[in-house]
Parts: sequence; structure tokens; C-alpha cells
Amino acid sequence: MKLTILINCPDQSGIIRSVTTFIHQQKGNVVYLDQHVDKQAGVFFMRLKSEFEEELDLSKFKKDFGQELAEKFHMEWDAYTDVYKPKMAIFVSKYNHCLYDLLSRYNSGELSVDIPFILSNHTDLEYVAEQFDIPYFHVPVTKATKEKAEDKQLELLEQYEVDFIVLARYMQIVSPKVIDVFPQKIINIHHSFLPAFAGAKPYHAAFERGVKIIGATSHYVTEDLDAGPIIEQDVTTVSHTHAVKDFIAKGRDLERIVLSRAVQLHVARKTMVYNNKTVIFS
Repeated sequence: MKLTILINCPDQSGIIRSVTTFIHQQKGNVVYLDQHVDKQAGVFFMRLKSEFEEELDLSKFKKDFGQELAEKFHMEWDAYTDVYKPKMAIFVSKYNHCLYDLLSRYNSGELSVDIPFILSNHTDLEYVAEQFDIPYFHVPVTKATKEKAEDKQLELLEQYEVDFIVLARYMQIVSPKVIDVFPQKIINIHHSFLPAFAGAKPYHAAFERGVKIIGATSHYVTEDLDAGPIIEQDVTTVSHTHAVKDFIAKGRDLERIVLSRAVQLHVARKTMVYNNKTVIFS
């Protein structure tokens, strides 16, 4: 059995030794450890993976860890086993490129999640869900129906016990009603290299500006539009020879790659958020 522990707490001496000793006492073997200290904020971050030959009582482990270490070092922490596959809901609108990429990775076993359903404010991509035999829910959203639509979304998310949400080019603003239920658990892909060229048509804006690179950004969703903690970014080169349609094509390739990387990082428990930034472990 493998266990991943994520920790952040005020920086102080003895944390690593205390945690690794505790693992040893529980008859576990540490196979990976990565840590980071934000000197300016005085905060310590650690990701640790350990293996246990015998079956681990996770509830008792968490209770003992909390009493012996977490209270002492004032930790914010959690532990996850490799047995459980997180449940990932996908929200989409009309663009299919990110959706196909995620579903292909899921279908091949590359993405270790369960996908209980796909939700959309349009019916255009229902055929994609049918191809992968995944339930598809059409929940229209207008100014008049937005509140009821989000009530329906939350109902489905609770019913299917969803752990996190991926906005695979879902062209609606997610309100605090949903964000507050899934803090740091809603991943979005933005079709530009944030914070530059935010808005509805970033590739057009980039083209008009004559940029030499374009990018894509995946981030956690917060109440501040397109300003949440960044998980992953990438860029590709462009030139004066490219038209807007070339920018869009190159951008969509980036969106697929950047979103899938961000989802993989989240699923592997390699992300930690603080002060609207992320620590991304290797």
C-alpha cells in the first residue's frame, strides 16, 4: 500500500525528522520526499510518499499523525492512498479538443480517475460522451436560470460524489456558490498566457499586438475571474507569417497539453496552494 502525505506549516526545525520517524514507527518506508521553504512567508511545504507492506488502517494513521505531529507543528495536512481513484466531473460547452484529449487519456489508462459524468450548457458534445459511454447532462445556463442551473450542478456533483471538476473550455463563469463547495478543486484552462491577454478573444488580441509567442494557462478557479493560482503554463512560437487561424490552431494544441498536465499534477497530489500561488512538486 502506498501513501502520499502533503504538509504545510510554519517553518521550524525537526519537521522532516519527526515525520520520517513516525512513518518508520508505523512500519512504513519513505520512497520519495520533496520539500520547499518560502523564506519570505516563513512557510514549510512537503510532499512525502511511503510504502507499507501490511494493510494500513488509514483512519487510525490520520488520528495518530494528527495528535503526535500535526498539532505540535501546527500543520495543514492530508494523506491519500493510491487505492482510491478521484472522481472527476468534466464541464464543457461547444469546443471538443480538450474534452477529447482528457477522455482519450482516461480511456488509455494514462489518467487515473473515474469520470462519473460530463456536464454542458449545450447539447453539441453529447455524441462525444456516448462514444466513451459516459453519462452526459445538459444544464442550460442563462442570466435568468443561472441560479437554478448551479443548484442542478451541485445536486449532480453531490449525487455522484465528485472530488474535483475540470472546465474543459466551459464558457460560463462559475459563481461562488459552486467554488465555495470545491475550493482549489476546480481546474480551468485559459486560452492565453495569463496574466496577459485575458478576455474573450486573446488570440485575436495577440495577433493584433504582433507577439512572437502565444501560450495557455491552467489554474484553479477562484472568485476573481482568470486570477486563480496557476498550475501549469506553456508557450509556442509564432511569427508574422501566421494568420489568426494559425494562432488558434497552435493555441488549441497548447490548451490540450497544458490542461492535461495540470489535471495529472492535481490527481498525483503534487499541487499545494497558498497566497493565491501554487507549490508544484516534482
